Amino acid sequence: MKLVKSLMAAATAVAILGAAPVAAQYKDEYRVSTVVPAPFPWGIAAERWAELVAERTDGRITMQIYPGAQLVQGEQTREFTAMRRGVIDMAVGSTINWSPQISELNVFSLPFLMPDYAALDALTQGPVGERIFELIQENGVVPLAWAENGFREVTNSQRPIRTPEDMEGLKMRVVGSPIFNDIFTALGANPTQMSWADAQPALTTGAVDGQENPLTIYSVLNMHELGQTNVTLWRYLADPLIFAVNQEVWDSFTPEDQEIVRQSAIEAGAHGIEVARAGLTDGDQSLIEEIRGYGVEVVSLTDEERQAFIDATRPVYEEWRESIGADIVDMAEESIANR
Repeated sequence: MKLVKSLMAAATAVAILGAAPVAAQYKDEYRVSTVVPAPFPWGIAAERWAELVAERTDGRITMQIYPGAQLVQGEQTREFTAMRRGVIDMAVGSTINWSPQISELNVFSLPFLMPDYAALDALTQGPVGERIFELIQENGVVPLAWAENGFREVTNSQRPIRTPEDMEGLKMRVVGSPIFNDIFTALGANPTQMSWADAQPALTTGAVDGQENPLTIYSVLNMHELGQTNVTLWRYLADPLIFAVNQEVWDSFTPEDQEIVRQSAIEAGAHGIEVARAGLTDGDQSLIEEIRGYGVEVVSLTDEERQAFIDATRPVYEEWRESIGADIVDMAEESIANR
């Protein structure tokens, strides 16, 4: 009987120890990359994710946010590759910044594809979003949830923009994705690709005349003080964000902790979307009114005025349809039509 008890005790110890290595392999800190911190909606969503995970895992998983794309020396478009290689453990990243590695992500950057939030939701929450997640998974990264940076509006220091002709000759800062060069070139502007870290001093010195970003970015940074006194609301494209984890990191978590990390990302993403849209909906335009209150001229395009921009950029749309994949673009167009 003593032998039996000893064997049972040993078996129990082995079972306990057998479960321990997974938890024992957890890092003291998981590095999470973002481009901007709180109080931007992007940073708020990332922080909420880290808070929920820490609370729900009783501190087993500690996530540290590294804003400014500092884990990749400010080179935003290197973020996905760094996460795939394990240099970054996790990220709340932009579809724009990850598009150089996964060309299908450029579907969100097709000019004037998405006219409203319902259209954006139809993509991220429909078959297009599912396909995007499959592609990310195939590239060694585990996607968990969506958030958003918002619709990107155009601002400049020179003049109001109501027509494509008003863009002629403007030096515009754009992100490092080729489709942005094509869009602004088609509109007669002079696009210059640069990181956001370089963009702010360039706007201050007048090295560039304008830029395009969600109004939450404009508001938090007080960009009217950088000479950006002309804003045009044209909703030419939106900037969804994706919560994701390196595959090896993900595999190191227990199934229970994987579910906590995933569900926390979903909840943090929903909160981030709510924050990103605050003051920018048809029922609440308080953020737009706040910007007007700084003496900024805010132009809201009529349907006819917006159509002129659509027509001017249609060749870019059609050219990129093939690069992105006609199948996923067709899927996107159908989802939006049926929203």
